[in-house]
Amino acid sequence: MTNPHPRYIVVEGPIGVGKTSLAKRLADEFMSDLMLEQAHDNPFLEAFYQNPKQAALSTQLHFLLQRARQIQEFRQGDIFSPVRIADYLIEKDYLFAQLTLDQNEFELYEQVYSHLTIDAPVPDLVVYLQAPVEVLLDRISKRGRSYERLIETAYLERLNDAYMRFFHEYQDAPLLIVNASQIDFINIERDFQELLARIHETSSGRHYFNPMPFAM
Repeated sequence: MTNPHPRYIVVEGPIGVGKTSLAKRLADEFMSDLMLEQAHDNPFLEAFYQNPKQAALSTQLHFLLQRARQIQEFRQGDIFSPVRIADYLIEKDYLFAQLTLDQNEFELYEQVYSHLTIDAPVPDLVVYLQAPVEVLLDRISKRGRSYERLIETAYLERLNDAYMRFFHEYQDAPLLIVNASQIDFINIERDFQELLARIHETSSGRHYFNPMPFAM
């Protein structure tokens, strides 16, 4: 017997792993509200990939203010919506800030953060998608976003490691850790249904899903 599906699901993972695509697919499945990162709206992002040291603070502050506004709007939305889906945790903002900012910049970032009212709801389930850096690079290349063409392998490696450390210690919500390197939740229905079943089954604790690709 499966559990009722969670009311607030967050899909997380590093750049290129497929979190936004999966969040959209889940929102369609549950006919739910959807809160997405708007990376394409950040005017500093391409400059960051060109010169991380120079543009890191402006990039991070833009994301922080954007996410704080989105979460406020999300909380004020339809309280009767049976399910809500997001493709980020607000905690990821700290993760990226620690990764990209120097000490003085991070102290300024923390001051701004402390003055914002960020009352983020706690998810009923976090789905953390994992994949090796070479898979991430391949998927980033295939989706062809101009501002991502400058992403360096070393940056993705540090980001992937930061995500693994973060979720190794994460205890705020039930966690489903998914090996997303060899399967396609978006275009292969069998893959998606297997994941959906795991989502329905996960109501507490930490769980791992390591699906194998379907052999034709």
